[in-house]
Amino acid sequence: MANNDRTGAAAGPTKMTLKDLSVYYGNFRAVYEVTMPVYENKISALIGPSGSGKSTLLRSLNRMNELVPTARVEGEIELEGQNIYASDVDPVAVRRRVGMVFQRPNPFPKSIYDNVAYGVRLTRRMTKGELDEVVEKSLRGAALWEEVKDKLKQSGTALSGGQQQRLCIARAIAVEPEVILMDEPCSALDPVATIKVEELMQELKTRYTIVIVTHNMQQAARASDYTAMLMMRPDRAGEMIEFDETQKIFTKPSDKRTEDYVSGRFG
Repeated sequence: MANNDRTGAAAGPTKMTLKDLSVYYGNFRAVYEVTMPVYENKISALIGPSGSGKSTLLRSLNRMNELVPTARVEGEIELEGQNIYASDVDPVAVRRRVGMVFQRPNPFPKSIYDNVAYGVRLTRRMTKGELDEVVEKSLRGAALWEEVKDKLKQSGTALSGGQQQRLCIARAIAVEPEVILMDEPCSALDPVATIKVEELMQELKTRYTIVIVTHNMQQAARASDYTAMLMMRPDRAGEMIEFDETQKIFTKPSDKRTEDYVSGRFG
């Protein structure tokens, strides 16, 4: 359990638990023996220099790495006590419970309505009225309903970048996941759209557990409750050197390398 002494945060209800997690691409180990909790109804941020394994770690939380032929995982990730990498666990079922929002908005070339309804239609049989309710509820949950309620038949790709990202969030929550993963969700957005997404995250965490990767230290400090600091060294990548409440990480970190990174001295 290489990182137990680096998880100094106070205990709370835990949604997911990583235990000695390593992720390989072929012979290259991109994530090195990470052990950490993911607390329920909190926002956890993964920070660190480029190449430190943040996105790889994030994608391991819903088995997205398995889409890369050379990828393999050692260790465990438990979702409410069940190892999601156990041989009898269906990765599609995992991805229903652990949704994902990607770095760049990626709405389907379909109407706004069909973007939100897409995943629901794949997983549940519903009447048109029931589906209408899910679409409205999801768009309201993504703080987008008032902006698009009169143009649901228009293409999702015609929206602004910030609206497209909120549409992707609506699409993710429509299938009622328990955890939402966000990989640099604001990197392609302007400051105004970024603030809207950050405000939305605060609303969403009352119903979901959120894990976010960000290079923006101000965003991590503003938006997250807990932060994991990842580093790369010449002999290994993706080593978690510190995990704690975000306020402590940004004001009184335990590791000098964390202090140097969050203060902008390197990275």
